[in-house]
Parts: sequence; structure tokens; C-alpha cells
Amino acid sequence: MTEPVVAIEGLRKSYGSVLAVRGVDLDVTKGEVFGLLGPNGAGKTTILECLEGLRRADAGRLRVASCDPQAEEGHLRRHLGVQLQSGTLPGGLKVKEALGLVCAWHGIEQRPDLYDRLGLRELLHRRFAQLSAGERRRVELALALVHDPEVIALDEPTAGLDVESRARLHAEVRSLSAAGVTVLLATHDMAEAEKLCDRIAIVIGGRIAFCGTPDAVTAAGSSETRIRLRTRLGRLPAADVGLARFLRVKGDYREWTCTDAAAAVTDILRVVQVEHDVVEDLRVELPTLEERFLELVKEAERA
Repeated sequence: MTEPVVAIEGLRKSYGSVLAVRGVDLDVTKGEVFGLLGPNGAGKTTILECLEGLRRADAGRLRVASCDPQAEEGHLRRHLGVQLQSGTLPGGLKVKEALGLVCAWHGIEQRPDLYDRLGLRELLHRRFAQLSAGERRRVELALALVHDPEVIALDEPTAGLDVESRARLHAEVRSLSAAGVTVLLATHDMAEAEKLCDRIAIVIGGRIAFCGTPDAVTAAGSSETRIRLRTRLGRLPAADVGLARFLRVKGDYREWTCTDAAAAVTDILRVVQVEHDVVEDLRVELPTLEERFLELVKEAERA
């Protein structure tokens, strides 16, 4: 098998008496968009900061692009790009100066191609103190990408972004993944994670509560699938139908919930046929990632 681009084995990290990360194991492959989700204080940022060499792990083995981020800082900086949760660039620094400074630090030419990719041309001569929160996030992303890293870590990258900037960043993440760049994404935005990530790890209390594809995460919960149906004549009873438990009538639709969608839909369609009605719209809505996330958080609180 191909060696993971990012590998974590038994990571532990404490802050005084607080155990922030409790034995985390993860593997991330080349070109994968891997999401870290969790409530505030769950350990997401600590995991990223250990991988970035910004925090010293108390225990465990870490590998990023074939190096130890705790011991090989020079190699790590050549192969890892980082967008921190909050930047600390001086307010008087101009955007073009910041980009030039980081390019010089990496020993490379300036990257005007990034200006267009991330919509920065109109910002180049503005100072950081004059930028909106969303504009700062776009510039910080450019700073993380100037040296074409093999791995990029994004900590809440769309915080404060407007709709257009968010769409631009999502397109950039997809482009990076298609080019073979591995993306680590910590986010509170469930829709963003569901849309962008190949796999997701849900971090709760410093541990991985669940790891898998977005579909696998939602399918593993106890939340029920919802079936919505509109028929031409509206003859279906507002009642349970086989394995489909009746929920409500909403406008022209009847809604049911179920745990076995295939069997429940079959039961409903059989009644449609018996009633000599015609299906005009049938929707099967799986539980959302947010519903599964909240379910896991509640389970952890009860434990």
C-alpha cells in the first residue's frame, strides 16, 4: 500500500492538568481532503498544531510528507503550507509586501498566478489593517500556497468569508486535491465538510469519535431517513405505510420516517399503485452530517 502522506499514531497532548488529545490515530492519503470536525475545545486545533510543528506532542508518532514535524522543521516548511485559525501579520504591512516576504523566505519568485486564483489583485496595495476578515483569510491562504506545498493545513479557512469568497476557496481546495495536494481541513461548517471532504474525523473530548466518508458518518447514526412524496391525486392515507412511519402533511407532500429506506419506499409505492395514483415527486432525505455530529456529541456527554 502507498505510505500515507500524513500519519498520526497515539498522539497525546496535555496543557497542565487538561488532557487535550487522548491517543489519536489517523492516516491521510495523497490528494485527500480530510476534515476534522468537533465542538470548541475538542482538540482539532491542537492536532493540527502538532502536525505543523507549533506544539510539542507529549507522546505519539507523527509523519507529514515523510518527515517528523517535531524534529525536521526545515523539511516540514518546504512541504507543508499552513493557514492558521488567526493570523498575526502587522497591520501596516501591505498585501504585496507580505506575499513578497514569504516568497523570499522560501527562495522563490513572486506568484502573480495566485492573485487571480484567489482574487487578490485589488488588495495588493492595501495594508492588513484595512482588510475585512474575509479578505484577510484569502491573503492568508495565498501565503500558505506560495511554495506549492505537498500538504496544506487549513484551520477554519472560510470564517468570515462572504458567499463569493467561500465559493472561490472551495474551488481552490478541489483544484489542490485534483493536483495531488493533501488538504487537512478543520471546520465548524458541516455543509462545507460534507461538500468538500473525502473523509471526516469527528473529534470529541480529544478522541476520534468516528472516522469515515461523510456518507459513512451519517449512515452510522440512529437518526432516521425521511421520505417525502407528492402524488397527482393525493390519495395516500396520512398514516403509517408498512415500515414507513407517518410524520406529517406539509403542503401537497406527505412525509414519513424510516430506518430501512428501500423497504419503506417499496411499501409506499405499492399503496400508490393500489390507489391508482401517480407519483409526481419522491424524495429520500438521509440524515445530515450535522444531525449525526450532534448525536455523537450527546452520546459523549452522557458517557
